[in-house]
Amino acid sequence: MALRGADVVAQSLARAGTRHVFTLSGNHVMPIFDAALDAKLPLVHVRHEAAAVHMADAWARLTGDVGVALVTGGPGHANAVSALYTALAAESAMVLLSGHAPLNELGKGAFQEMAQAEMAAPACKASWTVRSSQTLGEDLARAMRMARAGRPGPVHLSLPSDLLEAAVDMELPAKEDFSPEPAVPGADEEILEALRKARKPLLIAGPALGNARGRAALRLFEDTTRVPSIVMESPRGVNDPCLGLLAEVLAAADAVVLAGKRRDFTLRFGAVFSRDCKVIEADGPPDCQAAAGKSWQKSGWRDEVHSAIAFRPAQWKTLASKAGGPLHPVEVGREVQKLLAAPDAVLVADGGEFGQWAQATVTAPHRVINGVAGSIGAALPFAAAAKLAMPGSNVVAMLGDGTFGFHSSEIETAVRCELAYVAVVGNDSCWNAEYQIQLRSYGAARAKGLDLLPARYDRVAEGFGAHGEYVERPAGLAPALQRAAGAGRAACVNVMIERLPAPVFRRQGA
Repeated sequence: MALRGADVVAQSLARAGTRHVFTLSGNHVMPIFDAALDAKLPLVHVRHEAAAVHMADAWARLTGDVGVALVTGGPGHANAVSALYTALAAESAMVLLSGHAPLNELGKGAFQEMAQAEMAAPACKASWTVRSSQTLGEDLARAMRMARAGRPGPVHLSLPSDLLEAAVDMELPAKEDFSPEPAVPGADEEILEALRKARKPLLIAGPALGNARGRAALRLFEDTTRVPSIVMESPRGVNDPCLGLLAEVLAAADAVVLAGKRRDFTLRFGAVFSRDCKVIEADGPPDCQAAAGKSWQKSGWRDEVHSAIAFRPAQWKTLASKAGGPLHPVEVGREVQKLLAAPDAVLVADGGEFGQWAQATVTAPHRVINGVAGSIGAALPFAAAAKLAMPGSNVVAMLGDGTFGFHSSEIETAVRCELAYVAVVGNDSCWNAEYQIQLRSYGAARAKGLDLLPARYDRVAEGFGAHGEYVERPAGLAPALQRAAGAGRAACVNVMIERLPAPVFRRQGA
């Protein structure tokens, strides 16, 4: 039966098991909007193209499915590309589908004509433009396979509008065409032997294993081998406050396997390891079944590593803000933690200094952070996607006031789609990460140009139909969080906090 190209795209996505497409409408993709109705393919319509990509990114990390974003061509595509870099650094398996000027008009000054594939290529695993309506299904299946194969990451596909309108007589791809071939077991013997013979072995995984499934697999490997296994997914690297005294651990290790983790700036390009440390780079962790067939030595090293990673200053347990405010980030984290005690709760952490405080003070079974890319602004789209992926879970986003400004309009998306998360804004009226750089590098007299207004972000949220809370003093924090959590809709808790640098941990006297 003849279909439109747009029907091939929509029905292929549905056949692949796509549960939601995160999208923003535009001329080039309206045929897919129409085709999605017959394909019963749910569209989540957002307010900015980058937000669609962020939502697809978070969806992929939390569910393990390929996240799909759909945007129009030209400027819509350009808006989306910036968010691809965050997904690439996070090794997130997602596909960006962009509308595109018609092939038969290229080079003639077509509406919103742009070299889209070339623009997206540096921020993707692969990027190309479909050249025939007959290959639309095949190209889509290939893109979804590539996103999940090997080291995961985003893939971009541009869809010329004349191909979407063209009549196509073809079979849709089979369901199995969208899944990558099973990975062939690697030669793990050398890796396992290096870890087994070491006195202080360590496995460091990259961000692809930062989700709950990946961390569970690493715990199983650690329980089998007694080799401490950690995930690095922060641009702060060895100074990531979420990982406590990580720098001490890395300096002491005598054998390290980088399992899908790059020897990049976060590891100071390898300078964090001792000269005698054997470092092995691999695409992923060794096979756990193969590891189970070996004998592994018992030592106190595993407990030593766990203790170092869990290190937090003792005074944090009793640290209290000044009664009149503003609040210390540690106290904010202590109260937020109470909302995340429920099973399957999700923490979203994003921002400069406040995002780091959040990661250092709050834990949850699932978390999504802005990641190695170091870019900010994704928190609200991340939170919306998290609530969509896990509707019965408590979802809390902790974000800075600078971050809030990037995608505040996505609060309207959350209200419209009935996605009830709690956004906790740490408001220090400043681009504080850069302000701290100014203080360290140039001195207080030259710390200029980074102030923000102490804006009422809670009222902004209320204007979009969300619940708003404003907290100036410590006594008001707990009841405000409880009201927000019970509001039954998206909520914003605007907390005035001290302007502090993110913590960097060292043992006392070190």
